[in-house]
Amino acid sequence: MRYLIKFSYDGTAYSGFQIQKGLDTIQERMELALTKINNGKYTSITATGRTDKGVHALCQYGHADIDVEINEKKLKRALNSNLPDDIHVIETKIVANDFHARYGVKSKTYRYIINVGEYNPLERNHVFQYNYKLDSNSMRNALEYFKGTHDFRAFVTDNKEKENCIRTIEEVSLEEYNDKIIITFTGDGFLRYQVRNMVGILIKVGENKLNYREISNIIASRDRTKAGKTAPAEGLYLIDVKY
Repeated sequence: MRYLIKFSYDGTAYSGFQIQKGLDTIQERMELALTKINNGKYTSITATGRTDKGVHALCQYGHADIDVEINEKKLKRALNSNLPDDIHVIETKIVANDFHARYGVKSKTYRYIINVGEYNPLERNHVFQYNYKLDSNSMRNALEYFKGTHDFRAFVTDNKEKENCIRTIEEVSLEEYNDKIIITFTGDGFLRYQVRNMVGILIKVGENKLNYREISNIIASRDRTKAGKTAPAEGLYLIDVKY
């Protein structure tokens, strides 16, 4: 039977979501728990996508096929009893056998948090400690250029020759709260490092080192060397997925 699993995690201690030999990953932890529940039969999980080392998720999904008979509530309890405290299953749901957690996604929402106030050691793994003021109005103006359907090749760190870097960003926002700048993107999909690279260029705009009107030219250039630094992982969260 196929189950859709909704889960969250603190990515601080892990080398990303995807299994990597010799490294501790979210996928490995999930699959160890699933395999134990499935009477020792290796059980894989297919997630909506990968998150990188140090990136967090408030709402991640994956599907898994389990042979033993177990209802949704018991599966949730069993998974949580076999997972470390920094990974938590929120909900499990029986789905059709042809349901696919990755290919069925309609949209994803990512959020990035920047501290522009005093350094906070308690938040160092969960908020980017930039610790200087930024021009949020210019950043907000720049953010609007990312909306719509574009070739985001300039914001892809790996796979420069990737055949399809066209994605649609449906909604963007920038909010300010208690010395935090909170940037949110919703789109039909995101390429590896795309969000962190977009935030990196927004920070450059906020430093008044780049005019916000240049964002359009950088997107059109499809040249990664023009798009600046990659923002650190710790400020990034996957916060919603829609099917």
